[in-house]
Amino acid sequence: MSARMKDRYEKEIRPALVEQFGYTTVMQAPKIQKIVVNMGVGEAKTDSKMLDAAGEQLATITGQHPNIRRSKKSIAQFKLREGMAVGVAVTLRGERLYEFLDRLLSVAIPRVRDFRGLNPKSFDGRGNYAIGIKEQIIFPEIDYDAVDNVRGLDVVIATSAETDEEAYALLAAFGMPFAKPAEPKPEPKVEAPAQDDDAAAEEAPVAEAEAPVADDEAPAEAEAEAEAEAEVEEESAEEPATEPEASAEADADEEN
Repeated sequence: MSARMKDRYEKEIRPALVEQFGYTTVMQAPKIQKIVVNMGVGEAKTDSKMLDAAGEQLATITGQHPNIRRSKKSIAQFKLREGMAVGVAVTLRGERLYEFLDRLLSVAIPRVRDFRGLNPKSFDGRGNYAIGIKEQIIFPEIDYDAVDNVRGLDVVIATSAETDEEAYALLAAFGMPFAKPAEPKPEPKVEAPAQDDDAAAEEAPVAEAEAPVADDEAPAEAEAEAEAEAEVEEESAEEPATEPEASAEADADEEN
């Protein structure tokens, strides 16, 4: 099984990466350097048997005896002292690396319930990829009836890639089931509600008031009014003068 993955890398994946990224030699093509599998056992601080059970399960999964991971500092909040055992871990290289990778991709991950793909953004910026597995029972080597407790484990794949883009291309070529990025959904078009004629008339802007008379027209109107008043005064002044003349003529006729 391990020979299959290794031969695939040397004959198919590596030449494809050289062509894709324009490397001058095949030695520049990225490769998987190691795989670290870690299983945390928080219950080990109160029950040492939990640590032994986790170590046996991890050895069954990876085919290699695990090392005990101990805390580097004390944390009073978690009742943790420096040097206390907190988990077990295995570092895989060479043939065992390809063997574990083959079983992980071909058997274990397809058994994950409601699997929708691995997160393509779980790279650390230096070409390393991390996978979180919630249940160790997805590996067929684990007997479900003999499991004392369901535990999760972390898988870190360290590559020689200088960028996350190169590491992504490498793992995708091995068949890593990355989730496809979600396509942006188009924004729904909101149509304006239809308005009645009455409502439209109410919302129509009020007509602007008539523009005020220009300043240069005001003096002309004032002059016209003044001339009209002057004519009226002249007429009123002429009318009394005619009455005495008429009375004098009448007296002269009577005397004759």
